[in-house]
Amino acid sequence: MTDINSFITKVELEEGVEGPLAGFTIAVKDNISTKGIHTTCGSAMLKDYIPPYDATVVEKIKAAGATIIGKANMDEFGMGTTTETSYFGPTLNPHDNSRVAGGSSGGSAASVASGEAMLGLGTDTGGSIRCPAAFCGVVGIKPTYGLVSRYGLIAYANSLEQIGPIAKTVEDAATLLDVIVGHDVKDSTSVERKSCDKYTDFVGEKVDGMAIGVPVELIEGADEIVLESFKTAMDRMEQKGCMVREITLPSLEKAVAAYYIIAMSEASSNLARYDGVRYGISSGFEGDWNRMFSVSRENGFGSEVKRRILLGTYALSAGYQDRYYTKAQRAKAWIRKEFENAFSQVDAIASPTMPVLPFKLGEGHKDPLKLYLADANTVPVNLAGLPAISIPSESSKKDGPIGIQFVGPRFQEQKLIQLGSSVEIE
Repeated sequence: MTDINSFITKVELEEGVEGPLAGFTIAVKDNISTKGIHTTCGSAMLKDYIPPYDATVVEKIKAAGATIIGKANMDEFGMGTTTETSYFGPTLNPHDNSRVAGGSSGGSAASVASGEAMLGLGTDTGGSIRCPAAFCGVVGIKPTYGLVSRYGLIAYANSLEQIGPIAKTVEDAATLLDVIVGHDVKDSTSVERKSCDKYTDFVGEKVDGMAIGVPVELIEGADEIVLESFKTAMDRMEQKGCMVREITLPSLEKAVAAYYIIAMSEASSNLARYDGVRYGISSGFEGDWNRMFSVSRENGFGSEVKRRILLGTYALSAGYQDRYYTKAQRAKAWIRKEFENAFSQVDAIASPTMPVLPFKLGEGHKDPLKLYLADANTVPVNLAGLPAISIPSESSKKDGPIGIQFVGPRFQEQKLIQLGSSVEIE
């Protein structure tokens, strides 16, 4: 098998316990804490870090009988769309090694797509589960904010990120979701589920009569091949009895700008702890703490992380916070309200997961803005705290996999599993 650089750390197989995930192998994204196993966030800053505890989701998958086979490669601290910002090098797309696997959970998606693991755990701050799922031709679920515990997740942007499953089928993704959901007293953002129904019970359920809205803002500007595949998927949904119609969500035009201001601002705060004293590599101490702090961060962080820290710090600085950060928070509230209004008329919202085909290696980083704009269809979901699923669609034989995204109301993952399993290509 071609080495696609899915794993940062490989773990020796151990005999698992009985449970709903017994017999499943799983790749865990490298920003999720694993006791006694390196957890690096794809960064030189944490290349030697070994957590003394397991994240809550890791405790749950172990108790369910899953076998962790490795820590999956990722963009450094989750900041990227291609895994090319990883200190350990990019993950290659299993379908075409000249293309990226997507990011930031590229290693998790590629390991599932290539058969190296049966399941993957990823994290999604602005599309980091759904993007690589689309680019690698697998299923990825971004849960409602608060549905899955974030305890043990090394933070990038606390108000946006969620841990979620990646799998080859909707049923397998639902099986993993059933295991990892639930309230956690160690995470103040986690919530109690109102329903105790298993998500797997909704796999294959009929979707006739369900209304699907397609925002014009999320299909404008998409590649022609992506649009053609999306229209084929929507035709299939209509044949199954769904009502598909165009809707408009004007606030989405502000989503990318608002997302990056909020995410970068939170990142600048979260990553301040990596100073060579509390966390991270140290440049040594020669009596000048300020110099040590500066040199440690210069050596420990890659260029994309430093770019986002600088922009986030600027957005939060005196005289600029109201101009940027406060406006971004208002846009976030506007986006959330428009989604709520839309869900009073439709059961779910559909769009291409990514408006572009998988990038060639090195293509996107010639123009960082192009990479940021590629997140246009995924970041609104995180701003609104909603659940979403990416399903493989008809792929381009030349240019690689294409994903279809369904977005649902808060805590309505079961609707997405119904829709996803209906459109799933067998």
